[in-house]
Amino acid sequence: MKKWLALSAMLLAAMLIAAGCGGGKNDKGGSGASPAAAAGGSQAITIDATNFKFDPGEIKVKKGDEVSITLKNSQGNHALKIEGYDKEVKGNATVKFVADKTGEFKFICSVFCGKGHGDMVGKLIVE
Repeated sequence: MKKWLALSAMLLAAMLIAAGCGGGKNDKGGSGASPAAAAGGSQAITIDATNFKFDPGEIKVKKGDEVSITLKNSQGNHALKIEGYDKEVKGNATVKFVADKTGEFKFICSVFCGKGHGDMVGKLIVE
C-alpha cells in the first residue's frame, strides 16, 4: 500500500511539473515546447481587409514558423493570395502553413473588388 501511495504521489508531481512547462505565448522554448514550436514557433495573424487595403500590409515571420492567417473582411468582399506559397484565404476564414522559404512574398486580393483592387497588395517577409 505504501509503495502504491508513493508511486501515485511521484506520478502526480511529475504531471504537475510537466503541466507547468506548457508553451504559453511568451514561452521561449524549453522542455515543454512542441517540436514545431522549438523549431520555429507559431504566428497567428489577423489581416483586416477593407476597400482597398490590407491592415497590416506587411507581415514578418521566421523560417520554420507555423503561420496562421485569418482574413477579416471589414468592408467589401476580399480574399488574400500569397504568391510563392500558393496559399489563399477567403474572407472571414483562416489558412495555415509552415514558412519554409525565406524571402519577400507579395500577397494580393484575389477577388476583384472594384476600381482600387490593384492597390490591395501586401508583403510577407520570411527571415
